[in-house]
Amino acid sequence: MSVIFDPARWRPAAFLPERDTRDSALVFVVAVLCFMACLTALGVIAADRAARGWSDQLSGEMTVIVRPKANETPDSAAARAAETLAGVPGVAEARALEREKAEALIAPWLGDVADLADLPVPRLVAVTLSREAPATGEALERALRTRGLDAVVDDHTTWLADIQRGAAIARWLGIGVFTLISAAAAAVVAFATRAGLAARREVVELLHLTGAEDAFIARLFQARFARMAASAGLIGAIAAAALGAGLRLAGGGQGLTPVLPVAWSDLLAVLPCPLAAALVAAVAARLTAANLIRELS
Repeated sequence: MSVIFDPARWRPAAFLPERDTRDSALVFVVAVLCFMACLTALGVIAADRAARGWSDQLSGEMTVIVRPKANETPDSAAARAAETLAGVPGVAEARALEREKAEALIAPWLGDVADLADLPVPRLVAVTLSREAPATGEALERALRTRGLDAVVDDHTTWLADIQRGAAIARWLGIGVFTLISAAAAAVVAFATRAGLAARREVVELLHLTGAEDAFIARLFQARFARMAASAGLIGAIAAAALGAGLRLAGGGQGLTPVLPVAWSDLLAVLPCPLAAALVAAVAARLTAANLIRELS
C-alpha cells in the first residue's frame, strides 16, 4: 500500500505550540494588570476633569461678606453692595444671597445651634466675573470702600491653589501606578518567556544546528507573547470599559460622584490597551529571549 504525499495538505508544524497549559494563567494575570491600568487611566481622567471644573468655577466667581453699619439693616447693606459691584468693569453679575442661604453656609462652622436669628449673621454677595476680562479682588474692594461699605472680598485664590496642587498630585500618582503596573506586566511576560525557552531548550539547540540566527528564534517568542498579551489586554480593556459604563449609568450626568465624574468619552481611553500590552510584552519577550539564547549558546 503506497502513501500518496499531497503537498497542498501538508503544513509544517510550528516551532512553538499554539497553546500551552500555562497560557491561561498568564492571560489571566496580564488581563488583570491591564484592567487595573485602564481603571487607573479612567480615574486620572475623571479626577483631572473634576479639578478643572472646580478651578473654572472658583476662578470665575468671588464671594463678598457684607457687615451692616449702625444706620442700616443687613439686607439693605447687601443690596447696596450688590448694586455697587454690578457696575464694576469685569463683573457679569452680582446678587445678594438671602439670609437663609447665608445661615446654611455658616451653620456647619457653628455646630449645633438651635436658632441663628439672634446672631449677627453677615450677608453674602455672590459675584460672577466676566470670562473675557474678569475683575480683580482689589477692584471690588476699591469699589466697596468708595461707597463706604464694610465688606471683605474672598477671591478663592487659596482654594484654587489647593485644588490645582491636589490635581497635580493625583495626576502624578496615577502615572506612577500606571508605570508600576506596566513594569509588573513586563516582569510577568519576561518570566513566562524565560520559562518557555527553558522548557524548549532542545528546540533552540536544534534551530541553532540548522543555522537559525538568534534574532529569528527571539522573534518566535516575541510574536507568541505579543499575541497573547494583546488578547489579554483586550479582555482587561473590555472589563474596565464595562465597569466605567456602569459607573456612568449609576451616577447620571455627574458620573458616580462629583469628585470622579466619568464621561462616556473617557471610555475611549481603554482603546490603546491591547496595543500597549502587546508592545510591552513584545519588548520584554524579545530582550529576555535574546539574553537567554546567548546563555544557552
